[in-house]
Amino acid sequence: MDAHPRHGRPGRPRQGPGIRARRDGRPARLAAPGHPAPIDLDTAAIDKAIGRKGTTDGGIYKFSIARANTVTDGIHVLPPALGITTGINFQSLGDKKAAINGDFVMTAPEVQKVIRALRKGGIDIVELHNHSLNDQPRLFYMHFWATADGVTLAKALRPALDATALAPAS
Repeated sequence: MDAHPRHGRPGRPRQGPGIRARRDGRPARLAAPGHPAPIDLDTAAIDKAIGRKGTTDGGIYKFSIARANTVTDGIHVLPPALGITTGINFQSLGDKKAAINGDFVMTAPEVQKVIRALRKGGIDIVELHNHSLNDQPRLFYMHFWATADGVTLAKALRPALDATALAPAS
């Protein structure tokens, strides 16, 4: 038996790259590449509640929503691909329940409205921070987390989304 990689004591046999082991040392069952586990969520109802169409990525149902306004830093226009989007992720917990997390992108006047909306919906606020020193408008980022019925969570997120200046749904 090889030494455990963290503390050097004998432990589980080493596994090859990309192979996970369960606590009992046997390889874990992983979804075949290109075939993520099905998402046990009512994605159509989540889309309706959010007001946009999400996408599936590796078993996560997600939304990436750009702001309506142009964001600059000095003379540079910052494209949404640089993280200037509100990101929402739904991970199925089974039985239509989900764990959600993500990042709201807001201006200062939007922050308290989003906090109130998330708290009212039973969604925990993890942190509030900023990324840049000279962005205009000045942006703040708020991470959130909750677990419950996926559609209920989507409905709870909608007022927070509506409190921010998002680009229109396409």
